[in-house]
Amino acid sequence: MKGIMIQGCSSDAGKSYVATALCRVLADMGRRVSPFKSQNMSNNSYVTWDGGEIGRAQGVQAEAAGVIPETYMNPILLKPQKNSGSEIVLFGQVYKSMPGSEYHAHFTMNEGIQAVRKALGIIAANYDTIVIEGAGSPAEVNLNAHEIVNMRIAREADVPVLLVADVNRGGSFASIVGTLELLGEDRNRVKGIIFNQFRGDIALFTDGAKWIEEYTGVKVVGVLPYFTDINIEGEDSLSINFEHTSGAARPIRIGVVKLPYISNHTDMEIFRYEPDVDVRQVDEFTELTDFDAIILPGTKSTIADLAYLEQSGLADKIRRFPGFIYGICGGYQIMGQKMLDPDGVDFKPGFQAAGLGLLPLVTRFQPQKHVQQQQARGLHPMLGGMTALGYEIHLGESELVSDTALPLWQIERHTDGAATPDLRVAGSYLHNVFHNDTFRNIWLNQIRKSIGLKPLPPVDTAAIKEQQYAKLGEYARKYLDIDYILRLIDGKNQ
Repeated sequence: MKGIMIQGCSSDAGKSYVATALCRVLADMGRRVSPFKSQNMSNNSYVTWDGGEIGRAQGVQAEAAGVIPETYMNPILLKPQKNSGSEIVLFGQVYKSMPGSEYHAHFTMNEGIQAVRKALGIIAANYDTIVIEGAGSPAEVNLNAHEIVNMRIAREADVPVLLVADVNRGGSFASIVGTLELLGEDRNRVKGIIFNQFRGDIALFTDGAKWIEEYTGVKVVGVLPYFTDINIEGEDSLSINFEHTSGAARPIRIGVVKLPYISNHTDMEIFRYEPDVDVRQVDEFTELTDFDAIILPGTKSTIADLAYLEQSGLADKIRRFPGFIYGICGGYQIMGQKMLDPDGVDFKPGFQAAGLGLLPLVTRFQPQKHVQQQQARGLHPMLGGMTALGYEIHLGESELVSDTALPLWQIERHTDGAATPDLRVAGSYLHNVFHNDTFRNIWLNQIRKSIGLKPLPPVDTAAIKEQQYAKLGEYARKYLDIDYILRLIDGKNQ
């Protein structure tokens, strides 16, 4: 199989960005490229065309490569739960939940490695090139016997490895040397080193690159600068930072509630493309008077996050908030009057909880998980029958119990969501709803109107995202030795 694997000296070293960049570069050369990550841990999933869940990063990488995201691009997705265990999503579908000890002792070298081999076989039969992303560090010696995401995958796919180190954090030389020292025979698979997020004049780093090459015997294939002019969706909540979405002096201020079990925070990242919007995190220490709108995001544990809001005092702040409020999925459930958990799906059997009381909803949790791409038609008078695309991932159903709020969407034979007539208080189960330029523009223009600003036309985010992928590819061609990487991929520098 022709391909390359991107591993890192640590989490957040820049593996996803490098993999995305290479997907784009190879696609621009006419290759049919598949991204791949055997095992991903994140509550921010991407829903594929057939209703499966994969890691958000692989969905983004597929977009950059110009191919349809498929479940075999991330056959194992681990979604952390409120205890020490995770929900295992296998080829896009929920398999089971289990604690980490059981996962490593029984799953990885049985069902896990079998799933990886099956996925690699599908990719080998349908694509020219594979770009594989590792996870964390390959030098976690305590995990070597059961790991199925780093060097074992490089061996399974028989591909060379590029090792990424984050210069911006400091200690990158020690990280590289230490990682290589701990790899044993797998060190021979590492054919290149990439320094990421270098600040300053790259020419001044020449001596450092030369030293690491001489000391390790591994070629430095590039030094990537620290850049702020490329906006591509992040992967998971370990690196969540809404403040980077915009500059300091923005007329519209949106606060996203930082729930302990937040999921799918990428719902909000689309606002980074709006020229007059600033998005910030909100916690119990935040004064909501600084904001024009509040978003309650999705959550992996609705009742636990509602308890956090009540105990921290945020619930009362939100109830008193005079601006716009929008809830997504679990955040939408929290906005209702009551939540019922007869089967103990979200908390414990027979449990009931009063919500924030912002919308006349009653939610009943159900064991069957609803995961599906959806096309919705706007029912609310302000939506004018518009069409919106999104996806649902939730346990339970919510029912409007009063006509004081209007349904937002028609999805197939049922309605979804609820809103006041002016959209000031609204929510729905639909993830990615703000990725629809028309809906986002309607909502933002209502906010603009409320604070005395003129309405603006919709922003074409599809065009902007394509420009960002193209720019990322340009950066890769400029700062990486692409010719050398191509020889590695094609087996000419092994």
